[in-house]
Amino acid sequence: MKTILVTGGAGFIGSNFILDWYQAEPNSQVVNLDKLNYAANLANLATVAQQSNYHFVHADIGDSARLQYVLSHYQPDCIVNFAAESHVDRSINKPAAFIETNVTGTFVLLEAVRQYWQSLGADKKEHFRFLHVSTDEVYGSLTSTEPAFSETTAYAPNSPYSASKAASDHLVRAWHHTYGLPVITTNCSNNYGAFQFPEKLIPLMIVQALADKPLPVYGNGLNVRDWLYVSDHCAAIRLVLAKGKVGHSYNIGGRNEQKNIDVVTQICELLDELHPRVDGVSYKKQMTFVSDRLGHDWRYAIDASKLETELGWRAQETFATGLRKTVIWYLHNQAWLKQIQTGEYQSYLSQHKGN
Repeated sequence: MKTILVTGGAGFIGSNFILDWYQAEPNSQVVNLDKLNYAANLANLATVAQQSNYHFVHADIGDSARLQYVLSHYQPDCIVNFAAESHVDRSINKPAAFIETNVTGTFVLLEAVRQYWQSLGADKKEHFRFLHVSTDEVYGSLTSTEPAFSETTAYAPNSPYSASKAASDHLVRAWHHTYGLPVITTNCSNNYGAFQFPEKLIPLMIVQALADKPLPVYGNGLNVRDWLYVSDHCAAIRLVLAKGKVGHSYNIGGRNEQKNIDVVTQICELLDELHPRVDGVSYKKQMTFVSDRLGHDWRYAIDASKLETELGWRAQETFATGLRKTVIWYLHNQAWLKQIQTGEYQSYLSQHKGN
C-alpha cells in the first residue's frame, strides 16, 4: 500500500487534495499532519475521516521530534507540503508567524525528511519524492504588458508572505542540490473553490454579499490575478508528483486572468441569478472601494507551458465555470460557513473594519 504524507492537509488546498487523491488512489494510505491553525478545518475531511487508510496527526512542521516519529512510524513513499501561512493581509499585520512557519518550519521539515530519506533502502530511496507547494507571488509583480511568469523568472517577492514563501523555495532547492533530496516545487496562481476560508477574495465577497454587508474592493479594483480552480490544481500536483522531474519547478496556472473588480462583479451577477436579494436589487449595490493594500502587487500571470508540454496537463475549468461551481457550493453549504464565522475570522474582520 502506497503511503503519502500531506502536511497542512486540513487547510483549503490540502483538504481538497486529500479528497482528490482518494478519488485517484483509493487504496493508498494518507497521513494528514496539520497544526490546525485558524484556517484549518477537519470537517472538510469528514467523508474520509473514518477510513482505515486515513490517519490524522495533530502536529506542527516545526516540531522536529514529532516529525521524526511520524516519518519512522508511517514510512511515507512521498510527501506533499502544503503547510504554510498564506494570507497577504495577515502577513502585513503580523509577519512573525509567516517567518516561523514558512521559513523555519520548512527548514525543520526538510531536515527531518532528509534524515528519513537517507535511512531508506535503495529502492524506496530512489522512488521517494518531496513536493513543495508554493505560489506565483514569489515572482513579484507584472505590468499590464509584461509576459507571464515562467519557471525562469527571477524571484522578486514584495510582501512578507511572498518573501517567506520565496525563502522556503530556496531552502527546498538547496536541500536538493546539497544533499540530493529528491524534491519538486510547484508555484500556483490564485486558487478558489470549496472549503476556502472567507478571508480570501472570492469567499469573502460571497459571505459579505449574503450578509448584506459592503463588498470591499482594494484601490481602483484593476489589479489582475490569474485564477486556478482548486480541483485543477490538485490534478496538476498528482501529475507532477508521479511524472515531474526531480529538482525541477513547475508553474501551475489557470490561464484565467481577471481584474479584481471583474471578479466581484461576476460574483454579484451569479448571486443575482442563483440567490436574489429580497428587495430585487443587484448585489452590485453593496460594492465599495476601500484604501489599497500596502505594497499591492499590480498583476500576477502564470505561464504553465512547461507543465502543459512536458506532462500534458491543462486546466479543465474556465473562470466562468469554476466560479459558478464555487458560488453554488457556498450557497449549498451555509452550515459550514456559519461554523467557521466565529473566533479568528471575526477578529480578522474587526481588525479591517477601518478599510
